[in-house]
Amino acid sequence: MKMLHKHLNENLNYDGTPIEPAWALKEYGIKGSSIITWIGPMLIKKDKIIDYEDVDLEIKSDVMAHFIVEHFDCQPADLRMAYHRQRILVMILKDELSNWNIPCTRKGDDLYINSAKLSVSIATVTPSSMKVHLGINVKNQGTPHDVETSSLIDNNHDMGMKSVIKLMKDTSKRYINEIYSIEEDIAKTRIF
Repeated sequence: MKMLHKHLNENLNYDGTPIEPAWALKEYGIKGSSIITWIGPMLIKKDKIIDYEDVDLEIKSDVMAHFIVEHFDCQPADLRMAYHRQRILVMILKDELSNWNIPCTRKGDDLYINSAKLSVSIATVTPSSMKVHLGINVKNQGTPHDVETSSLIDNNHDMGMKSVIKLMKDTSKRYINEIYSIEEDIAKTRIF
């Protein structure tokens, strides 16, 4: 079954809840592997922070482009594969940003414009699935004061909200096609 993509038009706050198991099914009736996108704020409460290195940090922004990916195709869920897929998503986004003449660099799962942080991301597993959250600053408003941040609109005058949505949809489509292409390659490979 091919992954589904749904872009939400609501201004949903990312508080860590969407990284929980079967969130897309519970909230939107989307069954199976999916990628859900939307634009909204982010403020993660300490009890929802997954990365041990971030426990004492403020992870927030007033306007972010969010991607929530969930895969059910590997049982039991595999954290290593979840992180591999996270990196694929981040690299596809980096390619798509270059199409908008937004040069950025990648360090692990983070994107930077010059030395300023553009994105946040985490991968995890649930009892039945692999999950990825990727957030990109759309504007610099509301980001932590102790972190130098960059954003899509503040750093690029040609990009407005419609362009950000197109970027999200194009990135999601390429990600789904990449995953599907891997599945096709597995299906045609002779094993000895």
